[in-house]
Amino acid sequence: MTSSLSGRRFLITGGTGSFGQTMVARLLNSGAEEVRVLSRDESKQDAMRHRLRDDRVRYYVGDVRDYDTTVKASRDVEFVFHAAALKQVPSCEFFPLEAVRTNVLGSANVVNACERNGVEALVLLSTDKAVYPVNAMGMTKALMEKVAQAHSRNNPAARTRVCCVRYGNVMYSRGSVIPLFIEQIRAGIPLTVTDPGMTRFLMSLDQSVELVEHAFHHGQPGDVFIRKADACTIGDLATALCNLFGVPAKFNVLGIRHGEKPYETLASREDLARAVDFGQFLRVPVDSRDLNYSLYFEEGDVDREPHADYHSHNTRRLDVPEIMELLRSLPEIRAQLDELAQPAALARG
Repeated sequence: MTSSLSGRRFLITGGTGSFGQTMVARLLNSGAEEVRVLSRDESKQDAMRHRLRDDRVRYYVGDVRDYDTTVKASRDVEFVFHAAALKQVPSCEFFPLEAVRTNVLGSANVVNACERNGVEALVLLSTDKAVYPVNAMGMTKALMEKVAQAHSRNNPAARTRVCCVRYGNVMYSRGSVIPLFIEQIRAGIPLTVTDPGMTRFLMSLDQSVELVEHAFHHGQPGDVFIRKADACTIGDLATALCNLFGVPAKFNVLGIRHGEKPYETLASREDLARAVDFGQFLRVPVDSRDLNYSLYFEEGDVDREPHADYHSHNTRRLDVPEIMELLRSLPEIRAQLDELAQPAALARG
C-alpha cells in the first residue's frame, strides 16, 4: 500500500479472517491513522487485539446483515474493504438462504452504508466461483458483484467509488485444503482428495492483497479486477505436499462434493470481450448501457471478437516440482517444515 494512504481511516468487514488480518498488518505498516475491524467473532477479535497491541485498530462486534451496524462501523471512514462472507461451498448448499443474507443482502448493506457516510472507495471481494456459478456460494457472490455494478450504473454521481475483485483459491487461507492436507500428513493418514484431476487456481495471500490494492488505486465505479494465476490439479497439489513432508502419496478419493466443478473460471468470454489487460491484472469495466437496448443495437457495434473463457483447465498448469517451490514460499509451510525438522536435528545432535 502506497504512502498516499498514510494517515487515512479504513474499515475491513470480516477483518479477523485470513485476508483481513493480512490487510490490517499492511495498513498499519503503511501508516494508517485508524483501521476498524468488523466481524461477528469476538474471540478472534480478542486474540487479534492481544497479538497486535496497536491502539490504531478498533474492533466492532457486529454482522453485515444488520444495516445499522454497517452504518456505525463505516462512519467517518475513508476506505472500506468488504471481506465478510459465507465462503464454504457445502454449507452454503445446505443453507442457501444464509448465504443470501450474508453475501447478497449484507453486501448491499455495506454498499448503502458507505454511500450514506460518504466513504471515498469500497472494494468488495469476490471469487472465481461467481463465474458460471453452479453452487449457492458462487451464485450469491455473483449477485454481490451485480449489486456493486448496479449501484455504479444507477448512481453516476455517487459519492462512493465501488468496485470488485475476483480471485481463485488463496493458499493456506481459512477453509483452504492445504492446512487439511498437512494435518492429515502429520496424523499419518491418507489425504482426502475429492477428484485428483480437478483443477484450481493458486494464489498466495499476499497476491490477493496486491489485487485488492490494485483495484483500490485504479478502479472505476463498477469495475471488476481479476489477477491472472497459474493452476494445478488437486492430485498434484496433494503429491507436492507429501513430497515436501517426506511421506508416500496416499489418497482417499471421495468424489466431487455438493456444488463443486471440475474447474473454475476467473473470466468469462463476455468479461474478456470488454476487458482491459494490465499484464498481471484484468480490468472488466461495468456495462454502462441503460434499458434502451434498441438504441445500442441500431447505433452500436454488435460484432464482438470471440474469446475463450479463462479458466483453471486452460491457464498455465504447474507440475509437482513447481507446486513444491510455490509451497515453500509460504511462511506457514516453512514454519511447519521447520517444526518437523527440529526434533530430527536434536536427535542427530
